[in-house]
Amino acid sequence: MEQVSSTGRPVQITVTDGYDLKGFKGDTPVTFIRAEFSQVVLGDSAKVTVSPEGTAKYNFTSSFEFNPEGGITLDDLAHKPVFLTMTEVLPKEKKQKDEKTLILGQAVVDLLPLLEGESSFETIIPLHPVPGSPLESLRSGAKQCSLEVKVFVAEPLLTTAQILGGNLLKVTLEAAYSVPESFIPVGPLQNYMVGLQVPSVGEKDYPILFKNGTLKIGGEREPVPRPKKWPIANILAPGANDIPNAFIIGGPYEEEEGELNHPEDREFRNQAECIKKRITWDLESRCYLDPPAVVSFQKRIVDCRFWPVEITRVPLTTVPKGKAAKFDKTDDESQLSFHGVAYVNMVPLLYPGVKRIRGAFHVYPYLDSTVYEKTKCLFSLFRDTGHHLIQNNKIGGINSPLSKLVVSKNLKEDKAVKEKDIEGRPRPGDMQAPSIKSQSSDTPLEVEPSLSHNPEGQQYVEAGTYIVMEIQLDKALVPKRMPEELARRVKDMIPPRPPLTRRTGGAQKAMSDYHMQIKNISRAILDEYHRMFGKQVAKLGSDMDSETLEEQKCQLNYELNCSGKYFAFKEQLKHAVVKIVREKYLKTTSFESQEELQTFISELYVFLVDQMHVALNQTMPDDVQHAVSTIYTSNEQLRLFAFEAEVNENFEMAAVYYEERLVREPQNLEHWLDYGAFCLLTEDNIKAQECFRRALSLNQNHIHSLLLCGVLAVLMENYEQAEIFFEDATCLEPTNVVAWTLLGLYYEIQNNDIRMEMAFHEAFKQLQARMLQAQVTKQRGTGTVEYIEEGGKVESSLGPWGITNGSATAMTVEAEAAAETSKCQDSSTFLHPSPYGVSQTPATIFMETIRFLMKVNAVQYVHRVLAHELLCPQGGPSCEYYLVLARTHLLKKDFAKAEEYLQQAAQMDYLNPNVWGMKGHLYFLSGNHAEAKACYERTISFVVDASEMHFIFLRLGHIYLEEKEYEKAKKTYLQACKRSPSCLTWLGLGITCYRLEELTEAEDALSEANALNNHNAEVWAYLALVSLKAGRELEAEQAYKYTMKLKLKDETLLAEVHMVQEAVGFGNPSF
Repeated sequence: MEQVSSTGRPVQITVTDGYDLKGFKGDTPVTFIRAEFSQVVLGDSAKVTVSPEGTAKYNFTSSFEFNPEGGITLDDLAHKPVFLTMTEVLPKEKKQKDEKTLILGQAVVDLLPLLEGESSFETIIPLHPVPGSPLESLRSGAKQCSLEVKVFVAEPLLTTAQILGGNLLKVTLEAAYSVPESFIPVGPLQNYMVGLQVPSVGEKDYPILFKNGTLKIGGEREPVPRPKKWPIANILAPGANDIPNAFIIGGPYEEEEGELNHPEDREFRNQAECIKKRITWDLESRCYLDPPAVVSFQKRIVDCRFWPVEITRVPLTTVPKGKAAKFDKTDDESQLSFHGVAYVNMVPLLYPGVKRIRGAFHVYPYLDSTVYEKTKCLFSLFRDTGHHLIQNNKIGGINSPLSKLVVSKNLKEDKAVKEKDIEGRPRPGDMQAPSIKSQSSDTPLEVEPSLSHNPEGQQYVEAGTYIVMEIQLDKALVPKRMPEELARRVKDMIPPRPPLTRRTGGAQKAMSDYHMQIKNISRAILDEYHRMFGKQVAKLGSDMDSETLEEQKCQLNYELNCSGKYFAFKEQLKHAVVKIVREKYLKTTSFESQEELQTFISELYVFLVDQMHVALNQTMPDDVQHAVSTIYTSNEQLRLFAFEAEVNENFEMAAVYYEERLVREPQNLEHWLDYGAFCLLTEDNIKAQECFRRALSLNQNHIHSLLLCGVLAVLMENYEQAEIFFEDATCLEPTNVVAWTLLGLYYEIQNNDIRMEMAFHEAFKQLQARMLQAQVTKQRGTGTVEYIEEGGKVESSLGPWGITNGSATAMTVEAEAAAETSKCQDSSTFLHPSPYGVSQTPATIFMETIRFLMKVNAVQYVHRVLAHELLCPQGGPSCEYYLVLARTHLLKKDFAKAEEYLQQAAQMDYLNPNVWGMKGHLYFLSGNHAEAKACYERTISFVVDASEMHFIFLRLGHIYLEEKEYEKAKKTYLQACKRSPSCLTWLGLGITCYRLEELTEAEDALSEANALNNHNAEVWAYLALVSLKAGRELEAEQAYKYTMKLKLKDETLLAEVHMVQEAVGFGNPSF
């Protein structure tokens, strides 16, 4: 390949010492070393006698000139090593004129460090014995003989620009498996060749050829790891064929980048790689790409994502002695048989951070039209330069001096004789780019009419032949952001907020000090009372009347005032009250008016008296204290109440519940995420973004917070921030399916098809791995062995906001799936409604992403994902797909569209309880309660619960109440109270009991409802009705007062309250 440098620089190879050497005759053989590079002998060392210990000092230096413009190039250094051949000089026998020599072994020096920017390196390399060498007979435990070598250049061969912008391409051809049955090891010898072209600078391409493949019958799998070999012939020592520190390590089929990597291909590949015929190469060819070539390489991938890799078979021929063979082109082309091609998708090399692709690729017959359609390439490496390749195809190897001479001669003859034939076609040594055009036209040239049918190549398809190869770069073409950089940028956008430290001198401390002073003063007053009236109290006991108590109170007040203790108690409280004024009420300046002062004093007095009672109640004995028990509302209950308000479109009350959760636990990121999802439902994107960013500031490693920040950034068209959020999520949890899918959707918006494909591919791979892991776990639990079917269902553990979503460690077995299904009886089931069953597992990456987005009410984002689900090979229209569509239209009150999609869902899965549940919601919201009742009754009759049973029970009970089927309503509300108690469930039960004239049960149920929400006017109205019927005038008046204060909207119910009040004659103070 062309280089920029213009000066030749010597590269020196010095062999200093040899270790553990041994000869054919004697313990001190005489040896010398010959250095060769690129089929040129660099020189021989002096003859050195090996010491009895097996060491020898050679200090032999040889060199060659590196000159990119007319000699050895960087590419030569990449794929050609220096060979050091050690030869023993045998003693002369009588009447022997010349010395007799025998080759002992051969060592290989890899010059790759010079392409990494180094100017010198030292290494100890093994000396590989040739067949029959005495070095072969060394004991297995003995040290291997070796040479110490130094390589030196005066200055680095690579410039700074080449180090930063250049790259090293390594192509490894492992084997072709399941080759046609017509390939047999007997008969004429065949050379099995594979080749591809790599873009270089300008319009030229660089050919990479792999020759002399070995046909094997099969019967056992190729061992791994096994060494990679140099693509060079005539290496004397078998061990010298192996490239140092380069091995084929294989790997699971599912992790490959090519074809035949799906679970259903496992059985075929096992048979092909164990039993069937194969051709093995195990060769690695290297190619240096300078900066312009890297740009050309990258552009070629963008223009042509599939690159042709050709395979063919050519008979081996023997070089005639005494003269160079002369071949006719027509004969050469007829020798090209079984011409096939594999299409390698190179696009993964443009994925960020990807340096290597390895996989299996089907072999198809080489047909010009098909190759051009898939690769835009008009040039065949074997057909269009076939006669030169065949002339190199001699027994003895392609690198022998003889064959090289024949190639040079015939190239000149061919050029002179067939100059006319070559016109209009690429010259053999000057390969053109795929977009070959005529000099006088912009249209592609018409190549020679190719065979419309390739019967020999068709045998590859019939046999299922595929090649396994690896393409690796030293540096990724597209750098990937480091996780540290992404974390830093997220931190810059959203600084972390540490938990607030408690202030010991704040309002809480002022309140505790006040309580402490009240307790101390109360003890002092009790002591004074006991001193004055202790004997009298002991004498009278419980017979003391109110008059006596009032007289004792007056005497106690007089004593406290006269003794000065009352003034002392006030001074004792003064400091605590001042702290409350400053810390609790933040009053540190004088008041502007007397009225403001009086108002504040009145407010402060009420507060201090209330707190005094709190402190006194804490000090009273248990048998005296009669504190009213209160029902504590948990955060989960508040979430349920908020969700109820959401569904009933009482968004103001829902916001109150969400904000109460935030006030209770401001450092709980789940509360912020829930509130943000609520804001998305109300289309308040700015507030939703604030909530999600607040959650992320509390934990910058929380995956769902990152994803939701990214979703909001996309919705608000902050695309740069969105990319950072999504990439950071994939770095923090590389197994997260939703994170990769959302990243792919982002790249689709940016019209970056290559990265979109990369993200979707990674998401699909993670979903497959998760399903495989779940299947393996299931097999271990059941003791059965079976392969995963395509599109199989695997249960996964998915928390509402947990980071286990998409993780391979979140796999569950059937027992866990059953436990997950039973969770629908818990209130947490209703925290995130979804239009699918709890135990169902997504078959595609898009459906899993849709579920995530629907849980957070990101309906604006869902329709883009639904389009992908519709086109996905594993997806398409499904019951769940139509359920999601119906739900999105229900939210928009588009009842006609929702009904249409629900009909489609019912046709696909008539027994799905979610279909009937959502149908019931549709009819209920549209006012058709008769149809809604039928759908709800069908839903609750299924063995498997729907995903929104809470509202199904609530709405069905409401319909029963309307139709005065009170017994059914009572049963329905009782089920709802048992599953997920709330104010609405207890209210419904209370109403049914009141209508059934079960006043005691009604009062109990309404009291529960009131305890959970004392701001519901309907609860107070029915409490008033129960109190009126029970004849409790005071309670009836109090309940009616709160009914009016909270502005009951049900005029019919209010009229009923007034009617009962008139009938009993009390309950309304305004009468």
